[in-house]
Amino acid sequence: MILNVDKNIVLKQLELSDAPDIFNTIDTQREHLGPWLPFVETTQQLSDTAAFVESVVNSPKDRMEYTFTIRVNGRMAGLIGFKDTDRANKKTEIGYWLSREFLGRGIMTRSVSTLCDFAFRELDINRIQIKCAVANSASRNIPQRLGFRLEGIERAGELLTGGVFTDLAVYSRLKGDR
Repeated sequence: MILNVDKNIVLKQLELSDAPDIFNTIDTQREHLGPWLPFVETTQQLSDTAAFVESVVNSPKDRMEYTFTIRVNGRMAGLIGFKDTDRANKKTEIGYWLSREFLGRGIMTRSVSTLCDFAFRELDINRIQIKCAVANSASRNIPQRLGFRLEGIERAGELLTGGVFTDLAVYSRLKGDR
């Protein structure tokens, strides 16, 4: 599946063949991604990324989470997708990361907006949540730009690299908020 963000940006559903591009990005940008993404520390070999991709691609249909590579003019720029989807209660969370060279162009804001539209229209989701480290202002700017509401702070909500807990800002947007 491909979701068109604009003429240069597409969200392409994750495939097994994406593992080398994803691993290479993580491996060459550990100092950029590592402070905010706990999995960076444990992603040491291509096989680590391949195992993650396989788990997503081969998950049972009733537990499948849509995960996409973000492609800018055909180049892998990052990942975006749903996590912890609760179909019974029609809610999900969006997680994302972007390669350093693609920052500052509004790519992630537009990608999150496209994914929200897909969730509300195609998946009949009612609530979308985004959690960001309180100190990660670049990531927090995205839900703020898109009209998400800050619900509060989840204290010590995520264990980051080096065994350090960080507080998470919790944002949500409802289908009816649009």
